[in-house]
Amino acid sequence: MGGAKNCPETPRQKMIGMMYLVLTAMLALNVSTDILNGFTLVDKSLHSSIDASDKRNAQLYMDFKAANADNPEKTQEWFAKAEEVRRRADSLFNYIQDFKEHIVILSDGKKAVEERKAAGEDPTRHIVGNSNLDVTATYAINQGNGLILKETVAYYRDYAAGLAEEDAELRNSILQNLATDRDYNAHEKDSCDWEIAVFEGMPVGATITILTKMQNDVRATESQLIQYLMDRTDAGDLRVNKLNAYVIPNSNYVIRGGKYSAQIILAAIDSTQRPQYYIEGQRINDQGIYEVSATGVGLKKYSGWIAYQNPSTGEIENLPFHSEYSVGEPAVTISNTDLNIMYRGYENKFSISVPGVSNDKVKVNVSGAAVHQSGGLWVIKPGDGSKKVTISVTAELDGKMQPMGSKEYRVKALPDPQAYFNARDKEYTSGNIAPSTLTHSSGVVTASYGPDGLLDLPFKVTSFRAIINGMTSQSAGNKFTKDQLAQIGKLKKGGMVVLQDIRAVGPGGQEKRLAPLVLTLN
Repeated sequence: MGGAKNCPETPRQKMIGMMYLVLTAMLALNVSTDILNGFTLVDKSLHSSIDASDKRNAQLYMDFKAANADNPEKTQEWFAKAEEVRRRADSLFNYIQDFKEHIVILSDGKKAVEERKAAGEDPTRHIVGNSNLDVTATYAINQGNGLILKETVAYYRDYAAGLAEEDAELRNSILQNLATDRDYNAHEKDSCDWEIAVFEGMPVGATITILTKMQNDVRATESQLIQYLMDRTDAGDLRVNKLNAYVIPNSNYVIRGGKYSAQIILAAIDSTQRPQYYIEGQRINDQGIYEVSATGVGLKKYSGWIAYQNPSTGEIENLPFHSEYSVGEPAVTISNTDLNIMYRGYENKFSISVPGVSNDKVKVNVSGAAVHQSGGLWVIKPGDGSKKVTISVTAELDGKMQPMGSKEYRVKALPDPQAYFNARDKEYTSGNIAPSTLTHSSGVVTASYGPDGLLDLPFKVTSFRAIINGMTSQSAGNKFTKDQLAQIGKLKKGGMVVLQDIRAVGPGGQEKRLAPLVLTLN
């Protein structure tokens, strides 16, 4: 199966190697389906992570490009480096994808790969021959492609680490995530070349997952570098190079009967000099606060000037300004403080108000849901069968209840949270983790929508299944069992712990089945 090794072998190791070959031959036609399915789940999760990184990176590049357009003199150097990072990251990512395709061609055949491409699919997923133990070593070791991959990864790693030389933490992270040092594979006692440790004796399904993780590391490194380069530009600095008059209204929209208020200021003025403010030829107060009653409905325009003393010449100069606001009929404002839709079985919190009307004179009726007030907010909980909910608002105006408007919301089930491994006050998603952290007494599996989630709900993990060193076991809670901790203690650097079939219970007792976690010992 494998090619010539670069590691020295003792007579005992040769005997162990012969035994390994015999065992592998016996298992070649019967690789554990659970293990291969586990790799498939991990690969799927990694692809989701790559998709998220692609979206995040696209936004970072867009923001960087906009900053460069606004201030090219300051950002051009860093923007050019960001473009080079993107070019190199894309090149390595595509090379790994091509590497994967060649392995799948050897396992499933070129025709199958071309048919998947023609159908618009990723040809390296849904592999038929994922249990094949021969083709990985043939392509990566015997044909020398693994060595080329190692050199390609190292070239990108060294470039990225050099770019981040002023950030020791980022640089060390890059060197660790893209390391190509000598390592141990599943059956070696002595350290081996990286390509042998990674590819020798590996089934196709496992190899593809490893390569997908490399692609994920490439995108994650790219994201870190772009953010690092953006931070170096200080593109958000504000520079004052001229004097301007500004009008800052409390609101540009006023209800009939209400009051329009605005602050008029002079930017960059000497604080020891007090300017004078004029509206339509009339001087207003020295604070520059303009207030006028809103009588008629429609667009209202006004203009004026600020009189100030030029600090250079001592002469009084005028800076003109103009602004506008709209006066409208009373209307209701309905905003969901948690999200843009309603969730079934969840107490959605709404802030509902009518401009110019006190909250005690506002009434809310809801169809398809229960509603009550709590802490100044309206709490709306759709029923189990609800698909749409309509909120109708009335308000007491001039002693009479008048309809102010309504709004319809779609009702959906709560989304699945994300699983995390939490230890030592730190949350881990799939990625590298220290052995001592993984086995720490505080370690638990948790579920939430993450720090950037729209919702903060209490989910409790009730069980999960762990794949450790090829063995699958069940945990009836949110912590590793003693046997699982013992198995983890036997893992070497690079060993993987896969947590799948993670189940969590949320508000209302709904059970959620979460995406797997893949933790790699570093």
